[in-house]
Amino acid sequence: MIGVGDCQKSRHRSSQPIFQGPTFQSPESAIARDLESVIANATAKTKGQDNVTEALGAGTPSQLIDARIKELGDWRGETLARIRDLVRQADPDVVEEWKWRGVPVWSHAGIICTGETYKSVVKMTFAKGASLDDPSGLFNASLDGNTRRAIDFHEGDRIDDEALKALVRAAAALNVSLTTAARKAARPVRA
Repeated sequence: MIGVGDCQKSRHRSSQPIFQGPTFQSPESAIARDLESVIANATAKTKGQDNVTEALGAGTPSQLIDARIKELGDWRGETLARIRDLVRQADPDVVEEWKWRGVPVWSHAGIICTGETYKSVVKMTFAKGASLDDPSGLFNASLDGNTRRAIDFHEGDRIDDEALKALVRAAAALNVSLTTAARKAARPVRA
């Protein structure tokens, strides 16, 4: 096992740099080779991360979300589609967006929530969730932060439609109230 001290010793003993150009040059450093592999994998993941955007090019956000749901083709796609339907029912004026290389976002006077999909969870993150009342106890993730709150949906979870729609309505109302307050504060006072 190589410790921190060992890495520092080997770096000081070697006259060759550990990293030079696109590949590591020091054959003595297993850590450097592992890091090179991690960087290569991360780069490959980033390039292929958003197959939907690459396939559709510059489609509308709604088209991109439709494609993501279809691409998933399993319980995650069904859950994302159900969440989307509930958000649209709760706020008919919601705007669908596609941000951060492949995340569905629903906005009304600011971000209401996102719909992220992972291997074992569909995460619905409310941008200002910490400021919302959650009488039904839907929030079950990101509970320690000062701003966001999230709901993690796992395979087989039942969605409380009415409670979720109430939360979406509350988030939209909060955004509108903050926007209105900001506009009032920005207006010059007339004498």
